[in-house]
Amino acid sequence: MTDLRIAMAQINTCVGDIPGNAALVRERSRAAAERGARLVVFPEMTTTGYPIEDLALRASFQRAAERAVHAIAADLVTDGLGDLTVVLGTLGTNADGRPTNEAVVLRGGEVVSRYAKHHLPNYGVFDERRIFAPGEDPCVLTVDGARIGVVVCEDIWQDGGPVAAMAGEALDVLLVLNGSPFEEGKGIVRTELARKRAAEVGAPLVYVNMWGGQDDLVFDGHSFIVAADGAWMANAPGFEDALVTWDVPTGDGAPVQSEVVDFASDDEQVYRAVVTGLRDYVVKNGFQSIVLGVSGGIDSALTAAIAADAIGGENVVGVSMPSEFSSEHSKDDAADLCKRLGADYRVQPIAPLVDAFQAQLALTGVAEENLQARVRGVVLMAISNRENHLVIAPGNKSELATGYATIYDAGSIGGFAPLKDLDKTRVWDLARWRNAQARLLGEVEPIPVNSIEKPPSAELRPGQTDQDSLPDYALLDEVLDAYVEHAEGREELLARGFDEAVVEKVLSLVDRAEWKRRQYPLGPKVTALAFGRDRRLPVTSRWRERAE
Repeated sequence: MTDLRIAMAQINTCVGDIPGNAALVRERSRAAAERGARLVVFPEMTTTGYPIEDLALRASFQRAAERAVHAIAADLVTDGLGDLTVVLGTLGTNADGRPTNEAVVLRGGEVVSRYAKHHLPNYGVFDERRIFAPGEDPCVLTVDGARIGVVVCEDIWQDGGPVAAMAGEALDVLLVLNGSPFEEGKGIVRTELARKRAAEVGAPLVYVNMWGGQDDLVFDGHSFIVAADGAWMANAPGFEDALVTWDVPTGDGAPVQSEVVDFASDDEQVYRAVVTGLRDYVVKNGFQSIVLGVSGGIDSALTAAIAADAIGGENVVGVSMPSEFSSEHSKDDAADLCKRLGADYRVQPIAPLVDAFQAQLALTGVAEENLQARVRGVVLMAISNRENHLVIAPGNKSELATGYATIYDAGSIGGFAPLKDLDKTRVWDLARWRNAQARLLGEVEPIPVNSIEKPPSAELRPGQTDQDSLPDYALLDEVLDAYVEHAEGREELLARGFDEAVVEKVLSLVDRAEWKRRQYPLGPKVTALAFGRDRRLPVTSRWRERAE
């Protein structure tokens, strides 16, 4: 027999949109009640969005968040939901006036309980110890006779603390409110941790995660429930709104599996993460359309496909900017791409503009090549200014790591860089996956096959290819993964068997390109270590990896 139905409300909040976030709570609570739920759980920092960074320190923002909590409680009564128990995340303050990352429990028009997050993450993308004060008190509430424990995100990632303290509380369920960003492969780690904590308290664990893009972070949702014995009870799909209900077993009742959806492949999850990050950056910042350079190459082709999936091809402007060195196949591939996507395709030759600069500067060699690239950047920014499109950059992580991109060119300017955390080999993987997905659905493949198969080239001089200046991308990405992602030094790389000349070249390129990375646009984080958020090195540094 079951006496309590719980609803997991997986929603996409927006930082600072307190009225909009509150409206989501009200709407989802109503829907949960219509499905027979007596308890509805929302993610971490629901009222304010997450992460709020230094907004947490503003008294005006703190007051607005607190007003919203009380307004939500009152509105639920107005909606006839006064007997519904709602648990949501918000910004609070402690007795000393310091901000806290809170979970609040609403019922009968009142805040009946508060819980401040105990463990504040201070690694990777998180900086919560600087912003929030930690909580100390546990939170156990009773809903229709069931004993419910409440914790917030990082509290289950640390041994001991509030979860261990509730092990003897005879809980019927443990609620975990989360703002856990996406990383490829992280879902397995989450579920194994949740199983461990469920066993620790001897009760089912309800893991509710937010979804959506916030600057360079992407939250994937993938909310789920595991039983005390680790059995899979219910879960929500990733990267979309979801409301999942589940009946808590009481007495001698056995847990019953509820809504279960299959997990997507790694390629699909990464692709959807990047699409989500771009779409929410566009929408939440008030843009309507996107412009980018389309060269016929794989990077701009995948970026344009992501843009079309994010906001619709009709809202994407692809600009071909051929020079005297641009091949006919590159121009044809760019046109084909935009036709497949339904994008606005334009051609803006750069030769007259380059000639005007050259008449004044008379550049040669690399300086002349870089001039061509930078003129393309000027063209895109001019179109953006004139027509109010968001410029996006198609550069990938391999280029960003090695500095293999002209600063201020069409590949590095703009407000957002969808491929920023994808190395070159991953770009090819996702392009092939996206075309395969289109075939499966009976749709036109969005990316021309020639863009995938031809050797990559910036086409700034006759016959140029990327491998004139870089190792083969498969080898390069392997070295970069070891050096950047795993912080292995020169000696470790040589011990792995990498060629010494390759190691010396790659390390030198990476170390000398930090200044470029600091000026690169935001882009969605999809790996464990992304430039900007995770890897923070000084620009001015004389440290180089040398033989010890």
